[in-house]
Amino acid sequence: MIVLTVCNHKGGTGKTTTAIHIAAALGLSGHRVLVIDLDPQGFLTRVMGVPEPPEEASVLALFNPSVSLREVRRQSVGGFDLLPSSTAMTRVMRQLHRPTDVLWAKEALEQSGLDYDVVIFDTAAAITVYSLNALVASQHVLVPVTPEYQPVLGAEQTAQTIQLVRKKLNPTLFPPLFLFTQVDARKRAHQLYRRYLRRRYGDRVLDTVIRTSAALARSFEDGSTVFTRDPHTRGARDYANATDELMQRIRQDQKAGVEQTPWSIPAPSLQEIRS
Repeated sequence: MIVLTVCNHKGGTGKTTTAIHIAAALGLSGHRVLVIDLDPQGFLTRVMGVPEPPEEASVLALFNPSVSLREVRRQSVGGFDLLPSSTAMTRVMRQLHRPTDVLWAKEALEQSGLDYDVVIFDTAAAITVYSLNALVASQHVLVPVTPEYQPVLGAEQTAQTIQLVRKKLNPTLFPPLFLFTQVDARKRAHQLYRRYLRRRYGDRVLDTVIRTSAALARSFEDGSTVFTRDPHTRGARDYANATDELMQRIRQDQKAGVEQTPWSIPAPSLQEIRS
């Protein structure tokens, strides 16, 4: 089972849109996919048209030792299953302050016996006990990044966090992969930031990019995706291609092994980014 976290410390980079459409693309290609909404704001849950669930039927089941994840009813939406967010996550987060509280999600997945090909965590644009739970439970990380100053800086800070989690908490975590989102080829700044990130992170940056798309920009809360609403648009094509490339990169990483995948995550260089 592949466990993937989608994260960026900077908001507005298409993180949730990416999690939804990678899950949907995988579902359309025959994979059994579970999406876990670990963002207390629950944007993914709302976009997929899922109403507020009882706490025991939400993502909080991961943090309840008396509840087995296998027994929790998961919502079927958009070609994948969803474990929805809960507004009670903010309250519960205040209780998760022990060092071992970053292990809840990992242990819940390992003990659940769930039969999925891919599990995808969607996380908040911040370092919280929930996002750390996702990284500790995952083998792979995808960082969506808009090629602009703040999102690129956020992506690099996220890479630093991922490297720290690997060193201290999860030695099976591969280096992050980066996906450019909301790309406008007409903007010179977008070209500069894309070159900058590719120069620093090499083949950890996917070749496929997600271009600006009116179909992706429209917000729905009915459980649909661009694949069902506008399957012939470039947004649908881009996410289908990005998903294919992502799975290929994941398979390459797994074949090489985490010990053979280099960890050379440079510190952000503000002067170089601005240039």
